[in-house]
Amino acid sequence: MESTLHRELKLLYGGSHEETEIEVDGFRIDAVVAGTLYEIQNASLGALRSKVRTLLARYKVVVVKPIACRKLLIRRSKTSGPVVSSRFSPTRQSIYHVFSDFVYFVDVFPHKRLTLEVVLTEQEEHRITRVRRRRFGPDYRVEDRKLTKILSKHSLRTLSDLRALLPATLTTTFTTEDLAREAKIPRWIAQKMAYCLRKTGAIESAGKRGRSMLYELPQRKTRRAA
Repeated sequence: MESTLHRELKLLYGGSHEETEIEVDGFRIDAVVAGTLYEIQNASLGALRSKVRTLLARYKVVVVKPIACRKLLIRRSKTSGPVVSSRFSPTRQSIYHVFSDFVYFVDVFPHKRLTLEVVLTEQEEHRITRVRRRRFGPDYRVEDRKLTKILSKHSLRTLSDLRALLPATLTTTFTTEDLAREAKIPRWIAQKMAYCLRKTGAIESAGKRGRSMLYELPQRKTRRAA
């Protein structure tokens, strides 16, 4: 079922109901504005990979990826029931968290007709209490997500846009440990970021420092978008 968050972003980019849920070449597109196709993707970017690759042969495509920088968790015991609890999640995301999903999109990006727009948001997540299905599983199901506020938007089109996310304080060659420290992100996110930038050609492998892989900016002419 479509979430409120998805519907709100779809209208935000489409502008009106007449410009949303349009069929293009057999595909259902979230919004079409002035010939540009907009796809709102709350789920994995990998699920869109084949669809986007096909559409890019003829159309400009903007994939909108919302990231929850701050999330208010609202719990009810049943649908439409009174609020049982309301608190902010201790987990906060940043633009760097897009790389946990971007790993499934590296064989599509970059492309001269493609824009990945990362939208940093504040959201509400509405939960309904349920019996745990597994011993360590959640004791709730997510009923809906709603947009509270858009904090910023970041359009990624080229390899230079990816490189611009690297902290300016990084040395010429760096490891994922260096990247995690300078960007103030967990090591696992730094590892995924380095993987994405290396696979797309935004950075290159530069040997090793001990057991850690070293990376650097390309010394040759960068790869052009397809």
